[in-house]
Amino acid sequence: MSDNRSPYRFVLPLVVFAAAIFTVTYLARVAFEDTGGSLQVDMPVIPEAGEFLQNERNTIAIFQKASPAVVFVYNIQKQFDPRSWSVSEVSQGSGSGFLWDRSGHIVTNYHVVAGASRIAVTLIDGKTYEAEKIGEEPSKDLAVLKIDLVGTNVTPLGEVIADSSDVIVGQKSIAIGNPFGLDHTLTVGTISALGRSMASIVKDVTIRDMIQTDAAINPGNSGGPLLDSHGRLIGMNTLILRNSTGIGFAVPSNTISRIVGQIIEFGEPVRSGIGVTIASDSLMRRFGIQGQGIMLKEVHSGSPADAAGLRGVGISRNGRVVLGDVIRSIEGETIRTVDDLYHAFDERSAGDEVEIVFYRDGKLYTVKIVLARI
Repeated sequence: MSDNRSPYRFVLPLVVFAAAIFTVTYLARVAFEDTGGSLQVDMPVIPEAGEFLQNERNTIAIFQKASPAVVFVYNIQKQFDPRSWSVSEVSQGSGSGFLWDRSGHIVTNYHVVAGASRIAVTLIDGKTYEAEKIGEEPSKDLAVLKIDLVGTNVTPLGEVIADSSDVIVGQKSIAIGNPFGLDHTLTVGTISALGRSMASIVKDVTIRDMIQTDAAINPGNSGGPLLDSHGRLIGMNTLILRNSTGIGFAVPSNTISRIVGQIIEFGEPVRSGIGVTIASDSLMRRFGIQGQGIMLKEVHSGSPADAAGLRGVGISRNGRVVLGDVIRSIEGETIRTVDDLYHAFDERSAGDEVEIVFYRDGKLYTVKIVLARI
């Protein structure tokens, strides 16, 4: 039996399909103008009311506005091959980051770029830049990079930052990053808890006031932004609880803003203190002090602690060990660990006066000391 159907019967469906693909591609396309390091993107197209639910429209609008500021960060390290006696560059991992300002500063996690001999950053337009590390704060798992960006119409997330102290449990949270290398991935959830303390890379120091979220965070999300329902930065996605689902943690935006500002201005975090060296855990255990306060091993000459008369570990005239002063509290906050001491000073600035209670020779003493930059 002959087939009388037209040989062009597939043409119309193919034309319709091609038109649909062209439309989707056009709307999703990110345009790059080759202006010597200028990042330009198409303005977002927000769906009309009625096409999507209000919550969907909110999520879409936030992603379209914020995602161009999210970047891919590559950690490249040199590797020696003993067989060929040659050195080559190998990618040791990747993560996320976000544009902080229009000068090309980028914020990411310290662990994303730790040990890198070279750092590369790819923007949403697909262009890759060599990045310079401006500074870092390992105790907050934070690093600041810089690329040669001469202009952009992208809104840096440092310009839309929220006060993280206003975040409340139950509000919407949006994470954007590059999990498993899948660039510009969006996940949505809620703020699950506040004020979490998690171990940092620095021994005996925690990252405090972290934001817990159930928005999916996976390897590669590290360094990416956590946003609120207004598209404002409330945190930087940093870690997940091992072997867990839906338990991720972000460094709060107030910490990010304070540290990033210091690094951009000074090239390093600005720390305040009283000018002392702390005794080791083993020494404090030896004298039964561990958990009861922090003993001073050394008081630096000319420091605020020295001016206030504090003393470190010493040797008496008859050769016996003289214990250093043991700090018990700062401004009414009990000090039991190195972490307590670190955060008591971290929350204050040089020039602030603090009341310190310390133990010496069986008695408690109180002294007021003005913190100095250290």
